Amino acid sequence: MTNPANKAILLLSCPDARGIVAEVSHFIFTYNGNILYSDQHTDSETDTFFMRVEWDLAGFRIAENKILAAFEPVADKFSMNWRIEFSSHIPRIAIFVSKMDHCLYDLLLRTREGELAGDIVMIVSNHNALAPVAQYFGAPFHFIPVTEAAKAAAEAKELELLREQNIDLVILARYMQVLSDTFVREFRNRIINIHHSFLPAFVGAKPYHQAFERGVKIIGATSHYVTPDLDQGPIIEQDVARISHRDAVSDLVRKGKNLEKIVLSRAVRLHLEHRILIFGNKTVVFG
Repeated sequence: MTNPANKAILLLSCPDARGIVAEVSHFIFTYNGNILYSDQHTDSETDTFFMRVEWDLAGFRIAENKILAAFEPVADKFSMNWRIEFSSHIPRIAIFVSKMDHCLYDLLLRTREGELAGDIVMIVSNHNALAPVAQYFGAPFHFIPVTEAAKAAAEAKELELLREQNIDLVILARYMQVLSDTFVREFRNRIINIHHSFLPAFVGAKPYHQAFERGVKIIGATSHYVTPDLDQGPIIEQDVARISHRDAVSDLVRKGKNLEKIVLSRAVRLHLEHRILIFGNKTVVFG
């Protein structure tokens, strides 16, 4: 059986041209690599080619720390935007929460069960309410209160923690604070958020109550990368649930929370498995 901790994953985008797949495959074959997965997509509107390929490094004749340099001539030939990830690296995760616990519990359980290939290094919160959850799962908990007067100081402390712990991914698991542009830019394409899909129709407090009053027939959840434009980042994953006149507000809230857990965990898994390419303000997601 292939060792899951011994794979390289190449993700690339470039102007579409003949021979890209052949050249990439030839590179891997030349150095005795065994391709385990390969998928590609062409965006006809922009004439852009996208590809994800992973291969077994057992017997590969280039050392892991020299693969990037070896691949550069191929990348330069096709003007690629590219990166190579290694499954031997376990991403270090920080989860930011406020008071709602459903997404936090779900991420902790899925990580414990091995569904998410990451290491939850810390939980950061602007409230103390979920400290017992972190303690139960053995995750370090950092209480950093956020006030309007001291918001910049709180963020500086958060960033210091993230840098000290070499955090790769920040997950906003219903963290009810808006991050500054400085924070977001430092962790560009490495912050994942979850929220209901009522935006921009039902903004502000109690969106489920607003939806109930409007008699909506579908509710949903959206997970996306965080950008300086609030809730406008590239979407990773979404899902919906049907609503009928028989559903009370409590039913909408229950169904919404369930969707949020599922959608967020899917988005995190896709990120951790290096299945996402960002293209403008959209994503190409390889299943």
